Formats: sequence, structure tokens, C-alpha cells
Amino acid sequence: MSRPASLIEDVSNQEMVDVQGSPDSRRIAIDKVGIKGIRHPVRVRDRSGREQHTVATFSMYVSLPHNFKGTHMSRFVEIINHHEYEITVESFKRMLHEMTELLEAHSGHIEMSFPYFITKSAPVSGVVSLMDYEVSLIGKVHNHTPSMHVKVIVPVTSLCPCSKEISDYGAHNQRSHVTVTARTRGFVWIEELIELVEQQASCQLYGLLKRPDEKYVTERAYDNPKFVEDMVRDVAQRLNEDDRILGYTVESENFESIHNHSAYALIEMDKEISSDGSPAALSR
Repeated sequence: MSRPASLIEDVSNQEMVDVQGSPDSRRIAIDKVGIKGIRHPVRVRDRSGREQHTVATFSMYVSLPHNFKGTHMSRFVEIINHHEYEITVESFKRMLHEMTELLEAHSGHIEMSFPYFITKSAPVSGVVSLMDYEVSLIGKVHNHTPSMHVKVIVPVTSLCPCSKEISDYGAHNQRSHVTVTARTRGFVWIEELIELVEQQASCQLYGLLKRPDEKYVTERAYDNPKFVEDMVRDVAQRLNEDDRILGYTVESENFESIHNHSAYALIEMDKEISSDGSPAALSR
């Protein structure tokens, strides 16, 4: 049964109690509070000038002072819906500032993750197919100072140098995920980070291969063996050479084909902290 219009009007005119804004006596601040895992359609511009229509998963948080009971969760959703579908680095920064100002927070964090597609041609036949990659834009702001990171997860092939060396024929290989999270100065295309990683792998992956292509990628990986340690060092070396990259984390996880566990390596670097201007590694 629907409510009478007069009753709805009376309810809407009543002053609602703001429980979230009430004081809290425990005097414990919260570092992050917000929403996680909300999906929303977006348009992302790629290097070719086209727009990709995709669905992004957002996580949005702000800090909460010790004297407030809660934050206003609905405002996070309002911020997403007020922005246009096309998301750029600049619009992402505006969203970050809007969130902290609207919720009167000293710090905020937004992460937007989405599938990103690149058209690739097979190495011999030239047959065209799409490859998908997982991409995230990560934005943080503290006391009105923003920082932006781009994260890409790039699937590649790795072939074990030890297996090749000790075996009379063949060598074990596996699919690997190389993850780069980069803090940049100026503009860097998503495609540039993906290509940088793929060039350092034993071989890159393709969505579609014909038999001549399969022969090529098998032999390419065999001629270019890489330990998980080689992978992260080679990618880090390339990132060190790019002045647009201010800091990064590079990870490689090899899903071993002869073990029931993965091999893993990580390098973290902040290129701005060294006094002599040379890159300086950060240990975890």
C-alpha cells in the first residue's frame, strides 16, 4: 500500500537526526573510512585517440577525526554519479579534491580499477586480436597535496634459465604477472608502461596465434630465459631511465609449471629521495 501524499510531505519536511555527524567520545581517529567495490561505467581515452567504454570498480576513503561518529557514505556515490563517464587523470584529481572537501577530510584515497584492451598483431601471421590488462588509477590527497599512481598488471611468459641450462632438451616455462605501480611527472600512456614490461619478458602474450606464431613465441622464450629476479631488475632498469617516472614498485609473480607455488620478487624505488640525484631503493 502506498503512503498518502500528505504523509510523505510531512515526513520529508521533518528534520532528520544526523547520527553520523554526532560526537564520539572514544577519541580514536580512523585512517580510512568509505565505500569499497562500487562499479560504475566509464570511458577511458587510449593512445590511438579512441575511447574505451568499460566498467570500473571504485574504492573511496577519507580520514575521520576522532570526534566524529561516522562519515556520510551516500556522498561517495553522489561524487561518482556527478562526474561524466569519461575519466582522465585531471578529472580523477578533481574527484579526489571534491571528495575531501565535501566530506571535510584532511586526507582521501580513491582507487579505480578497470579492464583495458589493446589491439595486438601476432608476430608472424599478423592476425589481429585483443589483449586485456588490469589497470588502476590510484589517487591520494593529504592536506590539499595530491599524488597519483598508475598500476598495470601485465601477463607475460617467463622461461627458467636454470631449467634450460641443465636439461638435454626443453625448459619449463610459465605465465607470469608483472605489476608496475608508478608515480609519474607529466603524462605517461598506459600503453607505454605495458610495452615496457612486455619488452623485458621472455616473451609477450597474444590473444590469438597461428601455428607460425606459436613456433615463434616458443623459440623466442627459449632464447630469452628470465628468472623472476631478472624480470623485476630489467623492468626497474627501464623505469630508472625514464625521467617521467618519479617512483615505482615493480613485482613479478611466476605461476610455476613444475611447482604448486609461485616465485615472487619485488623492487621498490623512490627516485626523488637520493641526495646525489641517483635512484635510491626502499626496502620493505
